[in-house]
Amino acid sequence: MKKIVIIGGGAGGLQLATSLGRHFSFGRFRRQNKSPAAQITLVDKNRTHIWKPLLHQVATGALDSSLDALNYQVHARANGFQFELGSLQGLDRENKTVELAEVCSEDGTPLVPARKLEYDYLVFALGSQSNDFHTPGVRDCCQFLDSAEQAQKFHTRLLDQFLQLESRVTESVHIAIVGGGATGVELAAELVDAVHEMGHYGRIKNGDLKVTLIEAGPHLLPALPQRLGNSSQKELTKIGVRVLTSTQVAEATQAGFITKEGEEIPAAIRVWAAGVKAPDFLQQLDGLAVNPRNQIEVETTLRSKNDPAIFALGDCAGCEDSNGVRVPPRAQSAQQMAKTASANLIRLIENPEAELEPFTYKDHGSLVSLSKFDAVGNLMGGLVKGSLTIEGRLAGLAYRSLYRMHLAALHGWPKAMLLYVIGQANRFVKPRLKMH
Repeated sequence: MKKIVIIGGGAGGLQLATSLGRHFSFGRFRRQNKSPAAQITLVDKNRTHIWKPLLHQVATGALDSSLDALNYQVHARANGFQFELGSLQGLDRENKTVELAEVCSEDGTPLVPARKLEYDYLVFALGSQSNDFHTPGVRDCCQFLDSAEQAQKFHTRLLDQFLQLESRVTESVHIAIVGGGATGVELAAELVDAVHEMGHYGRIKNGDLKVTLIEAGPHLLPALPQRLGNSSQKELTKIGVRVLTSTQVAEATQAGFITKEGEEIPAAIRVWAAGVKAPDFLQQLDGLAVNPRNQIEVETTLRSKNDPAIFALGDCAGCEDSNGVRVPPRAQSAQQMAKTASANLIRLIENPEAELEPFTYKDHGSLVSLSKFDAVGNLMGGLVKGSLTIEGRLAGLAYRSLYRMHLAALHGWPKAMLLYVIGQANRFVKPRLKMH
């Protein structure tokens, strides 16, 4: 029996584990053989999965992660793969083993010792983290939204600031966000909506929270056409967000940000959402070929350029597809790569001599939500001919459908729609904002 180990349970890694688990445990090949041809193991440092594009909603309380999170162990049992809780500590490519760090409780008590897992094929799906570009003070003074844990920490700090506003310990709270991409724009809009919702339950007024969004480039949403960035800026300004474009941050402090022009931007909560890179430790992982953004360099088949037993997908993969297109770090990229990786790993297990499938990236466009106020985006590729720019209700509907498509990839459409209905029922009977 071959062993496939997948490191990272994000959008791509979880979809890959689910696909392979179903195929080898329940599929046609499994029915024709007494035992499965491959054992699939997913490794993640968290017990639950939350779709990363929703972390800004977890941060503001618009989404209750305790209701929407997927438990890895339960999902693994239902889909024919195994789950190991732990974080990657080392790689031995010669002996084909990965070492997982010990698992400790919140108070530091060891629960599970460090252990090694053998593999025949190893897949890295570790995602990405924020890139501080070595800006002084950012790592020590800023909040990040790279994980559910960080989003929860932000939510706690936000509730603390709301408490001070409610008690009139302070007259206003300033939050500054660096990075005018999708995360920064969506978070800014959600924060304004959060203040509005808090006003239903206390004395907080809309103007009590001051949000500043800082973008180094000439317009917001640099990955989208300039018109959409300008439209987003206009909408954010209308709802009270201060937007600064062509503004570079030189330093972060406990009091706020200092721009290269010397302007001080005060902020009780400072968020860094500018740029992404793969985890730093990949640079020292037993000689794997990586690029300056720490991404594992892979062939078009998603195989590592210097180790045929290792694959990488998603944000941690440095990949040019079959058309020579550099694959961008997006959720849709990870999900598309998971399909190709699944097909290629199945080929290797069932017919080692088979030619592997090259990955071709299909850009379906980008969508950005401005909370309940608006949405913007463009649809491309297989969805429409050419490129279609959309805004307003149509864009909002398309944006909400993305999460349902993610759920469908994991659970199938019937269960995905049932989960959606349950989610809507919860929103009807509970406050729109998580207040604890």
